[in-house]
Amino acid sequence: MTMSTFLFFFALSIVFYTYIGYGILLYLLVKIKEKLHPEQPLTLPVPLPDVTLLIAAYNEEKIVKAKMDNCETLDYPKDKLHVIWVTDGSSDSTNMLLATYPKVTVLFSPERRGKTAALNRTIPYIKTSYTIFTDANTMLNAESIKEIITCFTDPKTGCVAGEKRIENKDKDNAASGGEGFYWRYESKLKAWDSKLYSAVGAAGELFAIRTKLFNPMPEDTLLDDFILSLRIAMQGYKIAYCDKAYAIESGSADMHEEQKRKVRIAAGGLQSIARLKGLLNLFKYGTLTFQYISHRVLRWSVTPVLLFLLFPLNLILVMTQGTSLYKIIFILQVIFYVLAWLGAIMAKKQIKIKILFIPYYFTFMNLNVLKAFFYLKRHKGKGTWEKAKRG
Repeated sequence: MTMSTFLFFFALSIVFYTYIGYGILLYLLVKIKEKLHPEQPLTLPVPLPDVTLLIAAYNEEKIVKAKMDNCETLDYPKDKLHVIWVTDGSSDSTNMLLATYPKVTVLFSPERRGKTAALNRTIPYIKTSYTIFTDANTMLNAESIKEIITCFTDPKTGCVAGEKRIENKDKDNAASGGEGFYWRYESKLKAWDSKLYSAVGAAGELFAIRTKLFNPMPEDTLLDDFILSLRIAMQGYKIAYCDKAYAIESGSADMHEEQKRKVRIAAGGLQSIARLKGLLNLFKYGTLTFQYISHRVLRWSVTPVLLFLLFPLNLILVMTQGTSLYKIIFILQVIFYVLAWLGAIMAKKQIKIKILFIPYYFTFMNLNVLKAFFYLKRHKGKGTWEKAKRG
């Protein structure tokens, strides 16, 4: 076997496992576990505990009313649901609008040091056993709080990850269409991860923790939700995934907006791998490490590199060996990238052909992971998350 042949099949195996194989394996493992150890249903605790709904916001005057209206629709006793907004650095009318809601606690500091710093500052003020985090621009379903609290009746659960749903009815473009498909697949993986052992991280749109498990994070943390939730898992707790508690968020307006977001998230993933290096110890964390590497580490590190190496390696093998297998795989790659290229053209022209959104979004997403290497290097040591975001 030549070196190019070995590299080709190695890259192909890793790419297949990362995006398809792990999902298949995870599904089979969950089915085996359900046969051997049927899941016991959880029930809502009585009496209901007090909880805090924490909303970190910066200059969100346009969304305050909609968010507070949404809070009013939540099916949870009003005297047990404590709403806190932390609005550090906000310079618009956010605080004045929130002042019209007497039951809302507003924590404000004029200095803008970023979301992570705001969370570190806020948690000591929270006296409830459970803290639920949500973004200002995401709307929760009415049953979300009760569903989350039900998950916490399992004493092994330290964090509950809600489901993120993309609303794209008014933004039927490559960004929202592709992102919506990605999140439906991602949500399924999270559900299976949770059933096998633990979900691998939480999304900031909606997640909750046992307040006592919070540990302050470095202020330059890019993915505070991911770092916070996995640090809790490293303490021996599980992250439960609750699809009955969901947050609805609008898809990105266009691919330029989506690109900035994805590059920052990918950079945060690389940063997280470095800061959670202890989680790579399979002997200490077992199943959690297996899930973490399969679901996160590969996607944020080697797989995107190997994905784009497949094409030149395949071309070399076609030219030097020319077997039917290499030719078929090469033709499939060409078709995929042509569809992605057409998707890019259609996106720029605002032409809605959904079948092209998926290859375009997939290629675009992996390109942004490569860009994240340079993003993280450029902003390393330059200050807070907000400074990196403005860059």
